[in-house]
Amino acid sequence: MMKFNLKYFLIFLLLFFSEIIIAKYTTGFIRHTIGDYLVVILLYALIKSFIKLSNLKTGIIVLIIAYMVEFLQLTNLQNFYPDKYVHALKLVLGTSFSIGDLVAYTLGIITTLLIEYKPKKQHEKTI
Repeated sequence: MMKFNLKYFLIFLLLFFSEIIIAKYTTGFIRHTIGDYLVVILLYALIKSFIKLSNLKTGIIVLIIAYMVEFLQLTNLQNFYPDKYVHALKLVLGTSFSIGDLVAYTLGIITTLLIEYKPKKQHEKTI
């Protein structure tokens, strides 16, 4: 089921560079909430770039991954990050659990699925 999709890959790249800018140059709500909202869309686009799956399956997989990473923050895992990679791992995996992050992930996937399904419904009406 591997199949490269340029459209999703370009979306992934755009979101990836947006996330880098958010991580480097912003703080507060934009970094912590908008960044979390966009990261699930980024992961969704990355998966859809290389694997042909239904939109719903991809959304569920992304949400499970995001929730797992967030719930791992309840553990003591961040104290075992290798010193060489501690900054990058803290940036990617985070350091503290937040219900707000779970809400942002969920809203990001809901938005993605609504966007994915909307064009199909409009197309069906014209037929």
